[in-house]
Amino acid sequence: MTVSERQMANAIRALAMDAVQAANSGHPGMPMGMADVATVLYKDYLKYDPASPKWADRDRFVLSAGHGSMLAYATLHLSGYAAPTIADIRNFRQLHSPCAGHPENFELDGIEATTGPLGQGLAMAVGLAIAERHLNAVFGDDLVDHRTWVIAGDGCLMEGINHEAIGLAGNLNLGKLIVLWDDNNITIDGKVELSSCEDIAARYAATGWHVERCDGHDFADIRRALDAAIADGRPSLVACKTIIGKGAPNKQGTSATHGAALGTDEVAAARVELDWPHAPFEIPADIAQAWKIAGERCKSAHSEWKNRLSSADNGAEFTRRMNGDLPADMGMKSYLEQLISDAPKVATRKASEMALNVLTASLPEMLGGSADLTGSNNTKTPSTKTLDKNDYSGRYVNYGIREFGMAAAMNGMALHGGIIPYGGTFLVFADYARSAIRLSAIQRIRAIYVMTHDSIGLGEDGPTHQPVEHLQSLRAMPNLFVFRPADVIETAECWALAVAHDSGPSLLALSRQNLPMVRSDVSENLCAKGAYRLKSAAAVRKTVLIATGSEVEIALQVAEKLEAADIGVDVVSMPCTQLFDAQDAAYQADILPADALIVSIEAGTSFGWERYTGRSGLRFGVDSFGASAPIDDLYDHFGLTAEKITPQIISVLNQ
Repeated sequence: MTVSERQMANAIRALAMDAVQAANSGHPGMPMGMADVATVLYKDYLKYDPASPKWADRDRFVLSAGHGSMLAYATLHLSGYAAPTIADIRNFRQLHSPCAGHPENFELDGIEATTGPLGQGLAMAVGLAIAERHLNAVFGDDLVDHRTWVIAGDGCLMEGINHEAIGLAGNLNLGKLIVLWDDNNITIDGKVELSSCEDIAARYAATGWHVERCDGHDFADIRRALDAAIADGRPSLVACKTIIGKGAPNKQGTSATHGAALGTDEVAAARVELDWPHAPFEIPADIAQAWKIAGERCKSAHSEWKNRLSSADNGAEFTRRMNGDLPADMGMKSYLEQLISDAPKVATRKASEMALNVLTASLPEMLGGSADLTGSNNTKTPSTKTLDKNDYSGRYVNYGIREFGMAAAMNGMALHGGIIPYGGTFLVFADYARSAIRLSAIQRIRAIYVMTHDSIGLGEDGPTHQPVEHLQSLRAMPNLFVFRPADVIETAECWALAVAHDSGPSLLALSRQNLPMVRSDVSENLCAKGAYRLKSAAAVRKTVLIATGSEVEIALQVAEKLEAADIGVDVVSMPCTQLFDAQDAAYQADILPADALIVSIEAGTSFGWERYTGRSGLRFGVDSFGASAPIDDLYDHFGLTAEKITPQIISVLNQ
């Protein structure tokens, strides 16, 4: 007996409602509402091979409406992925189950992106689509020619990041990007019209998208809409009119199905409504076989692709990039040796540009950009021509004033593979991008944030643009390396570390003002230890000065004054607190000895520095918002000068 597509879709509905009911937690409504669309997608359109889930030229599918995670888990299980198993699904939302409440990219193959914060999945998909077009332009159709599919809900389309993401996608004409909108007219609070009167289709059309509509429960109409989307050269939004919780006869179409288990009685009623008499988590053999056949649909296409890869002249380079491997020589050794000879006094944002000149010439996978601050962030190099709709081979994206959208797109590129994305803005605007930076860290991906104008040192633009709390708040984020280099050498070393770090994001906080070179030894990457002794005490050591970035110069000036008073001083540069914290106890004790007065100097909040200075140490920083004035006046006003710091240290030592 032939298995119908309705039966295949009902398998998704059954697994979704059973898993949520077993956990007594979750969101059954979206998976049940979009089951028909997902069935058509996985059965006839999505290019994938469950037996080889990392196939580089697979289509990427992103469940932007990540709360409906059981849609992803059900389709992965049914189509033949090794995981999740039915046991995993039974343990939905339980500790150590790969079936987390929201999909996590590192838990299961086939989950391309961690989603849940609404809108970011779609925004990351823009990055995935950029990566596909760029690598296609570089390696050709034989190796790279796939689509990016998204299922998004009303919440994804309401979030502010959606405006940024679709504007970027429209401007780049990302025709391989197709968004399937679960147009069910329901949010948690009730009907969408409670909070929105927006014409979504018109907004997408206004940003250069193609828009289609379909009945999300009519299989033929779904196919018609997907065919039209594929045929159009623009990015496409397909508005799939659906009923949330479809199949739950007493709750479907209402917000009651959105974020809670249906309840025992409603699950039983749904089984009758769906003609699904099977026990919880049981999939009949014929329906399971129909899904297995769907999952094997692209095996021959995958085999043909592997043959093309093995015979391609650029196949080895493509594989290297997709594996994330770095070449043996990135040009940094000779560059650092030249810096020792030249001893340039430059802002670390300029030092970053100098390092990028070397790295982007050596690493063609580096793809940069800026949120409309290219000339200030110094992120463009001779190797990175512009990427636009007329030339996807470029390596520099003009993101416009879209910090959040930029960061999310960078996440998508990193997730795709084959690209090391970096993007710039002012450090104070990290707040605009913070949620996407957090997802970089959660997803354990290599994205590099270039954040310039890192302190009151930017001067006259004043407190709205002067970061104060930003460094410490970013350092508090797990799995994010925050680098604040002191000079041109540390900047190069931090860049080398960021590029090599493939299990999490990095952020470089860079100065606007020129800084002298304080290092003369490049025999090893000292920044790799997070903190190191830059200057050893000449007299008997009584104090250790810790400083970062532009304040290392000040710490050296303080040390000179203290040594003149026969007070021995170590100066420690701490470009990355996270890397220092990862060193063994013996190294940390050697750098920050217990018998010395520990003093921190940083032009940001002093909050948090007590973990290194102890409560009896001294902390010099900026514990209010900044002010509009020339840089020298600001440093004097906030007490960050050798003349103001030195006597306070002497006073404590004399107590």
